[in-house]
Amino acid sequence: MQHFIGLLSFGPEGWGDQIASGAWLTIQLALATLPFGLAVGFIVALAKDSPRRWLSVPGDVFTTVFRGLPELLTLFIVYYGGQVLLQSMVSAVSDTRVEVSAFVAGFVALGLVFAAYASEVFLGALRAIGRGQYEAGFALGLRWPATMRRIILPQLVRLALPGLANLWLVLLKDTSLVSVIALNDLLRETSVAVRATKEPFLFYLVACLLYLLMSIISSLGIVGVERWSEKGLRR
Repeated sequence: MQHFIGLLSFGPEGWGDQIASGAWLTIQLALATLPFGLAVGFIVALAKDSPRRWLSVPGDVFTTVFRGLPELLTLFIVYYGGQVLLQSMVSAVSDTRVEVSAFVAGFVALGLVFAAYASEVFLGALRAIGRGQYEAGFALGLRWPATMRRIILPQLVRLALPGLANLWLVLLKDTSLVSVIALNDLLRETSVAVRATKEPFLFYLVACLLYLLMSIISSLGIVGVERWSEKGLRR
């Protein structure tokens, strides 16, 4: 037992600092990806819900592509393809060597996948809100942005929240994929510790417990947000 405690301790003798640093980077990546994915997903949902085909067709293509590709393959395409694209653009004016940040690549790749799934959740919520809600806002003299902000969005949040909450929990777990592009997240730091100490069960168990802890804390936060979104429905 003392041996295991020593391996998990903080300081030069243990791996506690590295594991904590990896867990913190995992949280940062997930929190950075969430607003990006929500914003893109909402825009795509509006496009898919539009009667104009020049908006709905690109929205359908977006969701088909990023829901159809494996997340790991999307990550590789964004990381390596983005680097090639940026290098070709820079090479036209300079000989500077361009290298894409692993954090940015993970943020973009995971955000696009999250947006593809979130757009379907938003689309279902939008279609569950009757057209009469829009007409009521227009009858009150509200323009489309004001109608969306004051009438549609409060209902949209309540309807979409359960699906988005599930996607957030999936996103937390999907952050482990960035370890393959050398980003020092929780899984990569755990793998380094395993290779150095030859104690796979201990460190992978700790990683499991940390992911589970993050999910539990997220679930508690989601319950709070659900109560907030439904407070207008209570007597």
